[in-house]
Amino acid sequence: MFRLTQVLQELVRPTPAGPHRDPPGPVVIWNLVRRCNLTCKHCYSISADRDFPGELTTAEVLAVLDQLKAARVAVLILSGGEPLLRPDLFDLAAAAKAMGFYVGLSSNGTLIDAAVARRIAATGFDYVGISLDGLRETHDRFRRKIGAFAAALAGVRVCRDAGVKVGLRFTLTQDNAHDLPALLDLMETEGVEKFYLSHLNYAGRGNKNRKDDAHFQTTRAAMDLLIDRCWRHLQAGMPREFVTGNNDADGVYLLAWVQRHFPEKVAHIRQKLVQWGGNASGVNVANIDNLGFVHPDTMWWDYPLGNVRERPFAEIWADVTDPLMAGLKQRPRPVKGRCASCAQLDICNGNSRVRAWHTTGDFWAEDPGCYLSDGEIGLVEIALPERMGLC
Repeated sequence: MFRLTQVLQELVRPTPAGPHRDPPGPVVIWNLVRRCNLTCKHCYSISADRDFPGELTTAEVLAVLDQLKAARVAVLILSGGEPLLRPDLFDLAAAAKAMGFYVGLSSNGTLIDAAVARRIAATGFDYVGISLDGLRETHDRFRRKIGAFAAALAGVRVCRDAGVKVGLRFTLTQDNAHDLPALLDLMETEGVEKFYLSHLNYAGRGNKNRKDDAHFQTTRAAMDLLIDRCWRHLQAGMPREFVTGNNDADGVYLLAWVQRHFPEKVAHIRQKLVQWGGNASGVNVANIDNLGFVHPDTMWWDYPLGNVRERPFAEIWADVTDPLMAGLKQRPRPVKGRCASCAQLDICNGNSRVRAWHTTGDFWAEDPGCYLSDGEIGLVEIALPERMGLC
């Protein structure tokens, strides 16, 4: 995850830069249930509105919480499917909070009414992310259900009114990029604190819709808009939280923006971006699916590392006998092609390995989702007095 606001704040109130350090345990995105009341076009878990056999029981989830605590995990994001369809969700979340975890909820929002929002607040969820794929027509088409937008927006409002930190989650594709400006306006008018832009990754149902991935120019335009909106809020003294995911080239793209607007601050921002460290799959981000299988992140559902029913999470996560995990935990990673030659590899860390794997069959091939030019990654000389702080 790239925390755009946090980096741009360094232009206003710089803080000392340090070396890249990994936290003691990863953020765990936990798909507690695969059932969902929607069949979204870009779903990575390929969910459906039915029960799936073999899911972890309440007792098993509670036991895994102990495993995660022992592995020094601090942050849990409870997801699905639609996690609110799991009857014991609030009991599990309350147990996690009592153990000291930061607990987030990832929901489509359609099942959150005022009563549910009050229960979310009472349970102590630290954050609720609700997905919107655009305005009404676009969202309902992506979610394949008329009325999904109205229900999701109502969920946003009742969470906000209940005092819960709530954010909008938006997956960018060529088919919905035109709604991004209006969604950012909606964020402001509804008093939403956070906006998460996810680049479409090649996984699950999204992999089957790879032809709908946003073209590079569309991606760049979306990033320009997001950076501009974030910077305007910072200048006005009313910062909102803007983050992006699934394309770590965003950090390098922001560095080019800083070079154009604040060339005297490029060196400092580059240091902060190196400190961030780019793609964290297999290191700082983990996934547990509904059956208990551990994956390097949520986009690797077809690559299981082990099962928490059979081995403790910490043992699975530290096991580098798996060739993918061995490479993911290397720095720099053993990437090839443009990624291997990229002068900004220490910022993005090779970007998305799952995109490379799904398009080439090679974990370490260059990421086909990198939208940066050869000049921006230092493969050719570009007409700047300095090449983004490298000379």
